[in-house]
Amino acid sequence: MPTYVAFLRAINLGPNRKFAKADIVAATEAAGGTDVETYINTGNVLLTTSLRSRAKVQVALEKAYEAQAGFAVPTIVFTTAELATIGADAEELTRPDLERHYLYLLQDAPAAGKVKALLERDGVADQVVVRGRAAHILLGEGYVAGKVDPWGIEKALGVVATNRNFNVVTTLARKWCS
Repeated sequence: MPTYVAFLRAINLGPNRKFAKADIVAATEAAGGTDVETYINTGNVLLTTSLRSRAKVQVALEKAYEAQAGFAVPTIVFTTAELATIGADAEELTRPDLERHYLYLLQDAPAAGKVKALLERDGVADQVVVRGRAAHILLGEGYVAGKVDPWGIEKALGVVATNRNFNVVTTLARKWCS
């Protein structure tokens, strides 16, 4: 059976969007997931399922998460091979002069015109690199805290996204995709 990694967006961000790890596991199992693992309490989930398409896994998880949590939980799903590639890309793109390296994990690949417009915008970040369904935000020395707005990246690319830092993504790629 195929193995997937799901990233949940906008959970545990205040009093009204709490979604405990135990509840995430229960909902993932209710959606047909087995061998479920989570990593830290920000919505990172490994699962095996009989479903054979990323889209079907996403729909099943989103339905189960909403039923369990009581609110919609946008979910971005990758195969382990896709996450391994994103992790390798992150390793390749990181530099010693970076203060921060964020990754925006995208539900769908953005349109080329949206990517071009994002890359042409001044002040979005020191550097933005979009590869497939991941946007790498590379912030060099002296970046302004709060300058990168996750809602801004998501809106600019026109797709549902969630963000994680370099360490979380590369750790998961090594841990779950080898």
